[in-house]
Amino acid sequence: MNSETVIRFENVTKEYKLYKNNKKRFLAIFSKKVKYKKKLAVNDVSFTIKRGEAVALFGKNGAGKSTILKMITGVTYPTSGEIEVSGRVSALLELTAGFDPELTGRENIYLKGQLYGLKDSEIAELEDEIVAFAEIDEYIDQPVRSYSSGMKARLGFAVSVNIRPEILIVDEALSVGDKNFRKKCLKKINGIIENDNVTLLFVTHSIGTAREFCNRGMVMVKGKKVFDGDIDEAIEIYNK
Repeated sequence: MNSETVIRFENVTKEYKLYKNNKKRFLAIFSKKVKYKKKLAVNDVSFTIKRGEAVALFGKNGAGKSTILKMITGVTYPTSGEIEVSGRVSALLELTAGFDPELTGRENIYLKGQLYGLKDSEIAELEDEIVAFAEIDEYIDQPVRSYSSGMKARLGFAVSVNIRPEILIVDEALSVGDKNFRKKCLKKINGIIENDNVTLLFVTHSIGTAREFCNRGMVMVKGKKVFDGDIDEAIEIYNK
């Protein structure tokens, strides 16, 4: 992979097997005769994203956007084709994923940081910044099970954006907290992109936000990539 290319998809296809019920799905582990329907979530998609690019990914529900993100983050794998990802990926998808409800917020910062591959010494350097950004004050040393959903999301966002990612993936995660906190999140993402040469892949239905962050857009329709280029052209095609 070219040193400036951080994400590469080469003829990537992802097919899911849809069974009638959980019993059929379980039986399929032991027998290939169990009937199922095929769902082609991503169909022969190829693209490259260079370091520092900001790319918006458009598509209606079921277009394959989330499947692409899951394959980039390693949550799922392609049925065929090749995927290469170079750099530390921070995904603003499930913001509270990886938290242990019995641990305190502070302890969860270390837990989640370790999941991102950071050493404790590296997390310690970022700890104060994360705590300050999350704005949950004295609750930081209380068990996460006592947090509201908004508090957990703010802490998850704070960890994800402050671990100095090289690739930042955002999937409509900017509805965190109140209006002022959302502004703070947007400002933080802008700063990361401008100052740290971070690569951004942004999945959104918000045309205005996409145009604010990105200069390139990809449009997905029923698992196929139908356009990849200038953000304004992408928006025009998506709106048709």
